[in-house]
Amino acid sequence: MYWSTVRSLIHIFAPDGGANSIAGIAVDVQGGSNIIAIFAQWGALQLLLALIYWLVIYRYRFLVPAMLAVVVLEQLFRIGAGHLKPLIVASPPPEAIGSQILLPLAIVAFLWSLIRKKEA
Repeated sequence: MYWSTVRSLIHIFAPDGGANSIAGIAVDVQGGSNIIAIFAQWGALQLLLALIYWLVIYRYRFLVPAMLAVVVLEQLFRIGAGHLKPLIVASPPPEAIGSQILLPLAIVAFLWSLIRKKEA
């Protein structure tokens, strides 16, 4: 959840939204400011999700399985969207690799949270 918070703040406050400096997307092209704006808006949505994650962790722990289900779905949707509309960059951005790592971890955590809930 820490990473979700940091990632969202980078997208919102970095001068290029992380589009070029992190993801390697050219923003010095026509429409580049639109790419930066979309990254900032994406960061705002990520910040909202991060705040919900923190709220669940610290106040509403009974919602952890639902939160983990959202994390699994988010990663599935990211990977799916990446296959439908792949980025054309020199090297994949960190999130492309991160989603491949986070998805199986989130699935395991989600299943474990269901098993622990049944035991309680």
